Amino acid sequence: MGMTTNAAESADEPPARPRRRAPAGAAVLREDVTEAIRAAVFEELAAVGYARMSIEGIARRAGVGKTAVYRRWRSKLHLVLDVVSAMAVTGFPVPDTGSLEGDLRLLYELTSRALRHPVASQIIPDLQAEAARNPEIAEAFQKALRDGQEGVASRIVAAAEGRGEVRAGIDPDLALDLISGPLYWRSVVIRSPKPPKGYLEKLARATAGALKAL
Repeated sequence: MGMTTNAAESADEPPARPRRRAPAGAAVLREDVTEAIRAAVFEELAAVGYARMSIEGIARRAGVGKTAVYRRWRSKLHLVLDVVSAMAVTGFPVPDTGSLEGDLRLLYELTSRALRHPVASQIIPDLQAEAARNPEIAEAFQKALRDGQEGVASRIVAAAEGRGEVRAGIDPDLALDLISGPLYWRSVVIRSPKPPKGYLEKLARATAGALKAL
């Protein structure tokens, strides 16, 4: 990215042990540098995977020195955990089409495009593999996926309840599985290509019918 940073954000030596209280005149962590590093993590994960990813590679891709990374995260693991956890915060907007089937259709269109993105299609399977070996990554990855989907799905169901399309008090976990499971299975687990024409409409209609039957 070729970003220009000050000396405190560009040195290559790992920082000294952090103090409990920053001394007077300590360098302020620049938000633009932080965001450049986060973006570089996604790009590096997609390019080389977690196992081969390094702080050096992330810093080089972000256009900063290694110290700029170490000032924010003490290791590759903590950096990836932070970035993955942030996925839950940047979820999809909640559809508001006026009907359950319409909301599901819009959600599936957004989700399908996101899962087919070249970066996401590389990162998600790689982190799934790492999650099987690393409990911390497993916990962060599961939370990011669940929180992101659960927040949208619960509000879609709540809106449908308010319109009388589904009964009040349906099982939230079962509703989440019905809404999120099929497309995730198709796009991530078996890595099927772009859904055929009409598939998302049929999926939205079938899911809406299943939710109404709960």
